[in-house]
Amino acid sequence: MSAAAEQSHATGTSVLDQVGDNIIHHVSNSSLEHPLIHLPHIFGIDISVTKHVFMLWVVAILVSCAVIIPVRKYLQKDKAIPSGWMNALEAVVKFIRDSIVQPNVGAKSVDLWAPMILTFFFFILFANGIGLLPIFEMLGSINRFIFHVPASDTHNVVNSLLHGGSTVTANFNVTAGLAVITFISIIIAGTKAHGFISHWKNLVPHGLAWPIYIILIPIEIIGMFVRPFALTMRLAANMTGGHIAILAILSFMAIFADMFHSVLAGVGMAFISVPMAVAINGLEIIVVLVQAYVFTLLSSVFIGMAINVHH
Repeated sequence: MSAAAEQSHATGTSVLDQVGDNIIHHVSNSSLEHPLIHLPHIFGIDISVTKHVFMLWVVAILVSCAVIIPVRKYLQKDKAIPSGWMNALEAVVKFIRDSIVQPNVGAKSVDLWAPMILTFFFFILFANGIGLLPIFEMLGSINRFIFHVPASDTHNVVNSLLHGGSTVTANFNVTAGLAVITFISIIIAGTKAHGFISHWKNLVPHGLAWPIYIILIPIEIIGMFVRPFALTMRLAANMTGGHIAILAILSFMAIFADMFHSVLAGVGMAFISVPMAVAINGLEIIVVLVQAYVFTLLSSVFIGMAINVHH
């Protein structure tokens, strides 16, 4: 009988009953009961640093080291032709600016909104990419099997890292924060282009019969809030769904070992589960790029709609 089966029979539950909780545990944020850094409550709010907050800091540092610092050094040297890493950055920046931002916001506003859209793209790209790396899982495996630290040791630093996933863009709070920035930018862009009063008037077409506005105005107001909601759900759901699929497929090994009370059944299932998980992981690499592109594209479209009302 396998170790997983023995443990499950000892506790009176099967592996199948534990799979759901384990998957949610790996894709969700660490709870406030297991924060990385305990901080005091402010106005009744626990501001302790959870795993996703820590990963936001890591992503910010990586984006600074990979994008901001090299660009600043390049501008200080005033080189005419970029080379190496700067050449790749220039290609990405030029593509985002010329193919995404400018066609939507217009040539007059491209320099104003391109920096924000580029920040969205690089932040989401790095956050999505880091989420594919099983960094904390590897640390946990080394901690458990090499240093023989039990999982019950709550004072161990590595064990505290194993509570919750590392993909910050799978957290709806993070994606909602990005979407709120887009929502505020839409209002600012429309106000800057047409004035505050005219921006709100432009929510509906002019010259229609007044009964139509009774239906159209509520629809447009709802649509104004649906846009950031769609940005929030699309990014978080796509990043969460891929990880859940990979974990569920890998769980087949433990499930089959428990069902047949044999380690060999789990090993045999590995020849099916592992290739499928690798294939989905490869698909996730594409999703990382596509979701960063889609979020920046839709943000540019929404801002452009507020600027270019006649379109």
